[in-house]
Amino acid sequence: MGTLWYDAPADDWESQALPIGNGSLGAMVFGRIGRESIQFNEKTLWTGGPGSRQGYDSGNWRAARPEAIADIRRRINERERVGPDEVATALGQNRVGYGSYQSFGDLVLTMPAPERVENYRRELDIADAVATVEYTAAGVRYRREHFVSHPHRVIAVHLTADHTGRISFTAALEMPGDQDAALQMPGDQDAALEMPGGRKTTAGGRKTTRTVREGRITVAGALADNGLRFAALVHIAVEGGRRADNADGSVTVTEADSATILIAAATDYSDRYPEYRGPAPAPDLSAAAGIPYEQLRETHKRDHRALFDRVHLDLGQAAPDLSTDRQLAAYRGAGTPADRALEALFFQYGRYLLIASSRAGDPLPANLQGLWNESEQAPWSADYHANINVQMNYWPAGPANLGETAQPLHAFVESLRQPGAVTAKEMFGGPGWVVHSETNPFGFTGVHDWATSFWFPEAAAWLVHHLYDHYRFTLDRRFLAERAYPAMREVARFWLAELVAGPDGTLVVSPSYSPEHGDFTAGAAMSQQIVHDLFTNVLEAAAIVGDDATEVSAARDRLDPGTRIGSWGQLQEWKGDWDDPTDEHRHVSHLFALHPGRQITPFTTPALSHAAKTTLRARGDGGTGWSKAWKINFWARLLDGDHAHLMLSEQLRNSTLANLWDTHPPFQIDGNLGATAGIVEMLLQSHGGEVHVLPALPAVWPAGAVTGLRARGDLTVDIAWSAGAAREIAVTAGQGGRVGVRSAALVSGFRLVEAGSDGTVQARHQDDRVTFEARPGVRYRLTPA
Repeated sequence: MGTLWYDAPADDWESQALPIGNGSLGAMVFGRIGRESIQFNEKTLWTGGPGSRQGYDSGNWRAARPEAIADIRRRINERERVGPDEVATALGQNRVGYGSYQSFGDLVLTMPAPERVENYRRELDIADAVATVEYTAAGVRYRREHFVSHPHRVIAVHLTADHTGRISFTAALEMPGDQDAALQMPGDQDAALEMPGGRKTTAGGRKTTRTVREGRITVAGALADNGLRFAALVHIAVEGGRRADNADGSVTVTEADSATILIAAATDYSDRYPEYRGPAPAPDLSAAAGIPYEQLRETHKRDHRALFDRVHLDLGQAAPDLSTDRQLAAYRGAGTPADRALEALFFQYGRYLLIASSRAGDPLPANLQGLWNESEQAPWSADYHANINVQMNYWPAGPANLGETAQPLHAFVESLRQPGAVTAKEMFGGPGWVVHSETNPFGFTGVHDWATSFWFPEAAAWLVHHLYDHYRFTLDRRFLAERAYPAMREVARFWLAELVAGPDGTLVVSPSYSPEHGDFTAGAAMSQQIVHDLFTNVLEAAAIVGDDATEVSAARDRLDPGTRIGSWGQLQEWKGDWDDPTDEHRHVSHLFALHPGRQITPFTTPALSHAAKTTLRARGDGGTGWSKAWKINFWARLLDGDHAHLMLSEQLRNSTLANLWDTHPPFQIDGNLGATAGIVEMLLQSHGGEVHVLPALPAVWPAGAVTGLRARGDLTVDIAWSAGAAREIAVTAGQGGRVGVRSAALVSGFRLVEAGSDGTVQARHQDDRVTFEARPGVRYRLTPA
């Protein structure tokens, strides 16, 4: 199904180490000899927020009051364009106590260093979610296995050898700053964290106490910045040999046949507004430590495969006998079996990373780095950028058959409603709720003063798009009525109050800004398109749940849709025709209506689709990793599979690290997940109310098969194709009802068979489309004539 492998240990965390995770716990495996360091994270370990010694203001409304926003609107009305620095000076504010995602620590294994190592192999099996390290030294074959169990909530490391009595090491838990820590600290530690006889340190802005007893290392403490409490347990069990506790808090294993190390970690973070604190952290190893290792491993594999195995992709690939880093270096995107092998692996790797960094029940969604971070001040804090990045993380959740992984995002969006309502009231003087360009685990919904990226109040409308799209994939009416629609309706109330009439009488967003590009204006295309998408979704949802949304309908009728064709045939980025045909900025935000929106499609709006194509060609095929991933999706929506594949090859050749992580630079996980979503869009689309099969198949994938993709309408779709055309399409309808299938292969006729039946199913056929009534849970096989 897919393996990343290397013939040398990792030297670099970002580009070479291999990620494992269970949604809330993550680790990076280096595979070093002599001294291994397994760096790990727990998703809620954050500085900043309430209690931060810097102070904290989640709304930043003290700088930007309604009258300040009204003044900027006045300047825009007078001058049409106002520079970002000027607006940031008027509305922005220094972020206070925003915080950053933290590395939890490192499990350090100090082992006898052999003089010579042979047949070294480090790999990550993404189908089993197990990372292994193997090598031979002095005639002995050593093996280390690593995984993070979601059922048992632990990181597991298992060491074996093919000779008895050869496993020896010292295990220590190192926290950031340990090497500079004092051995004693003042007695201001939280009494609940005191452990008699423990070694006390102040490390990396942390107050910690650690003990070791009977092979179990316990570390507990609090972050100095905000008092967030944390705890970690490391349990070492051995077969054969000896195990000894050491005075420095480490454990030594000598001449064992095998050893199993388990790590659990937790904090007292809670998503409860406004304090964001819960009970004392209580990591638990009891269940995992009480079962044999093989059982722990098999339970983990079954749990992971229950999600991962839903989708299989065959592009006619044949993996070369090359390590993954060499395979990436040799990749050209030329359609060879080896190139297709890397593309198929990259697709499934994105699914693996989403499973590893976001699982149902997690307290937080995947962040800019998914789950993994090695530092105390991560790039961009490893936060939740809501001007595309956190949304892109979840683009593959529905179509790549991982809908459950989006539950942390749904809960996170709902958790922003209360703080967002405060910001809406205090900053804008209006109803509903609002989020700007970035947020954190502590309900930050305000602005900062970074001129090029501080203003994006449409973020909440984009976030609730994901709630409604989850309904469209699942048709879960309870989810729509109780969770999605209330959040959507409140965002709509905000915009009903905030839209203003422009000179032409249409309703526009003001001030508005095309993310990180250009000046502040009224009615920038992305702003208008997102509000149009919101109002459209609210109206559809209102009809389903039985709510009256008359005022939303009236506002949408007056809304400038943000889809205007400019003087050189482009889709305008702003209401004014100011686009520069030589501009190659990485953001192409004004194509939101094409993807992930559905306002522009080649079938319903061909002129706008052509304008979008003109814009994309002008912007070029460069950009950062996430930008290239978005362009895969854009070109797929424009039904140009060859150009979509070109963007995939650009991402692999120029924006992918040796461990297949996407790089901005630095590493950002959104590019991985956005590319996986883009590959699905090349093979299957359903945003237009029908199942469109192979809408953007590139010439370099002439034959193949995919099973388990999901389409809106609670549909599961399998496709097999050859000579560039579908030869079999299978659709399983979860809830039944009318199903429409579009495929170029159907133009000359078709045969539609219901599973378990010999006769054909009655269907309507028009050009390349077939429509039929499906029964719940039944698989229908459609073959071209």
